[in-house]
Amino acid sequence: MKKKIILSAVVFVLSCSKDEVNDNTPIVVESETPVEVVEPTTPITPTVFDRAGLLTNWADNIILPAYNHFNEELLLLKTAVDTFNSDSSLDNLTATRAQWLETYKAWQHIEMFNIGTAEEIYFNNKMNIYPTNIDRLENNVDTADYDLNNANNFSAQGFPALDYLLFGVAADDAAIVERYTANNKYGAYLVDLTQTMISNTATIRTAWDEEVEAFKTSTENTATSSLNKLTNDFIYYYEKGLRTNKIGIPGGVFSGNPLPGNVEAYYGKIYSKVLAQEALLAVTNFFSGKAFGADAQGESFKTYLEYLNSTKNGEDLSTLIQSKFENAQTKIDGLNDNFAAQIEEDNTSLLLTFDALQEAVILLKVDMLQSLSINVDYADADGD
Repeated sequence: MKKKIILSAVVFVLSCSKDEVNDNTPIVVESETPVEVVEPTTPITPTVFDRAGLLTNWADNIILPAYNHFNEELLLLKTAVDTFNSDSSLDNLTATRAQWLETYKAWQHIEMFNIGTAEEIYFNNKMNIYPTNIDRLENNVDTADYDLNNANNFSAQGFPALDYLLFGVAADDAAIVERYTANNKYGAYLVDLTQTMISNTATIRTAWDEEVEAFKTSTENTATSSLNKLTNDFIYYYEKGLRTNKIGIPGGVFSGNPLPGNVEAYYGKIYSKVLAQEALLAVTNFFSGKAFGADAQGESFKTYLEYLNSTKNGEDLSTLIQSKFENAQTKIDGLNDNFAAQIEEDNTSLLLTFDALQEAVILLKVDMLQSLSINVDYADADGD
């Protein structure tokens, strides 16, 4: 604050009578005390967290690149499927399986973005409902009369259906090749499922291209704003898609009895762990704002909570959440590659993994949402 010092002039009081004073003779009082004059300053406006920057980082550096990568892998899968359908050899089956896995891993990075058009067309339901309804799938293959937009067919398509068709349609690899060689209906259904996955993904990508700018500017705190909806979808995916579907249901947390047939990638046998690892990696990266396929980081839940100085029992909330993710990752890393085998051999370890994932649910669903002043927008029947 700048100050100016003004010294009053030193004068003498003239000796005068009362009449002279009334006669308007000026009287000046001597003063040697400095007088401070304070110059006005411009008020400092408190900074506000850049919610538009957060949405921009999500859209441009995470969501769209993840979708583009997934689409690229999906097109490679189509090429492999078409090749296998034309020449149902063991080598081509092996190549198709390998590409199925790469595409399935890429899916783990976009499944949490169930917003807008994806939600409207039931994209997630068409891509990853497991276990597969084998009876319905086999009926579809046999009759070649089906509508994949019908909700009854959601569990007979997508990655779990491909899992069955590539790994479980017969007892061993030789028998699977023989099944496709002897009955071209299986190859036709495999091709149709893959093409449907591509078409549905193209619909979502087009919608994002058309709506991304509106998404970035929807920063208000309302039930329909981009920030509030995607925040809820993120937490819902972590709680239900990851914790419950991949770990809790197969482990018997909600049924009282283990359900090994409900693991993800059941027929592939050895891929349930790698998919869970990939899913938690996607969650962790999104929380911290890490760009997809790059090391750059931008605005995120982490930086938002840090800006708000959010704490839980005296600990930094963002750091606490990340520590829970890390602990859960360690638990998953220690499991059998085949979750069905893990359940049969040592289900307790799977249940402990569920508990580790659960530790972050309350931090996200209660503490983080309270800090961000966002309400939960989905019903919870788990009693969490």
